[in-house]
Amino acid sequence: MRAGVVTVAVLAALAASVAPASSSPPAESAPRAAGTVIGTGTPGSCTSAQVVRAVAKGGTITFSCGPDPVVIAMEKTAKVVNTSARVVLDGGGKVTLSGQGQRRILYLNTCDKAQVWTTSHCDDQPEPRLVVKRMRFADGNASREEDGGGAIFVRGGRLRILDSSFVDNRCVRTGADVGGGAVRVFDQHRDKPVVVKRSTFTGGRCSNGSALSSIGVSWRISDSTFTDNRALGRGANPSRPGTPGGGSGGAIYLDGNDIHLTVTGSELTGNRAREGGGAIFFVSNDRTGTLTIDGSRLIGNPSAGFETIPGIFFLGASRSISDSVVR
Repeated sequence: MRAGVVTVAVLAALAASVAPASSSPPAESAPRAAGTVIGTGTPGSCTSAQVVRAVAKGGTITFSCGPDPVVIAMEKTAKVVNTSARVVLDGGGKVTLSGQGQRRILYLNTCDKAQVWTTSHCDDQPEPRLVVKRMRFADGNASREEDGGGAIFVRGGRLRILDSSFVDNRCVRTGADVGGGAVRVFDQHRDKPVVVKRSTFTGGRCSNGSALSSIGVSWRISDSTFTDNRALGRGANPSRPGTPGGGSGGAIYLDGNDIHLTVTGSELTGNRAREGGGAIFFVSNDRTGTLTIDGSRLIGNPSAGFETIPGIFFLGASRSISDSVVR
């Protein structure tokens, strides 16, 4: 059975011209923080303290922990300092940062004065830019944090997630608008979308959005997989009388006004919501938001409470589903 399948073909013509070569020297690029290598070639040389210091310093962070995969048990949350222009964590496909089921792993908040308040408009500034690539985040826990984000919490700046995996991350189990078992985002510069490419999210647990959750933020997700993420809250949002609230968006939870979610080439299977949207919960309060799903499979994502189509609760301006299976 194929439900909600729409196929759209778009033909475009592209013209290109080549400008004459210039004899002028190239413009200099903006200076960047020097790179940091964590470790000296052995697993034991890669420590939580080094990760915390490197993230605070900023720049590009790589790892030299030996030839085999390594797990770094985080004893503290690594926090971005807002004077950094760019922070890139590149694990080379071998590095897991573990919250040990006790703490959030990575934190960026441009409105947190403890991390240096750099502008008078902290909720809309272009930097820091946080990129995580070829990393694995496991057992992050924001159950004691009111804003969610078991593995990663971001407010302000820009966030990109590339070729990374998120496993068994947690946040608060109940609450009307808390979420992000793996990743929680508030605000992005000029309302640009969070980018997620070629990444996996498995085993997240939270009140809402047990893989990804945001308020007032758009997302562009491609070639990614979401499996066995569960929204555990009860009572939805606003919460029904006598309930703690939550339970929507087994994998993905978006709330706000002019927000847009694009999912391409991705698979969402076996995610569950106790209330609405076993796979995706999307509410645009001013009804301007849009949902676009293309070339994707959303199968077996039960919503115990409510949905508009299988596995999805959508309230916004328009939804488009093309070349996809939703059932």
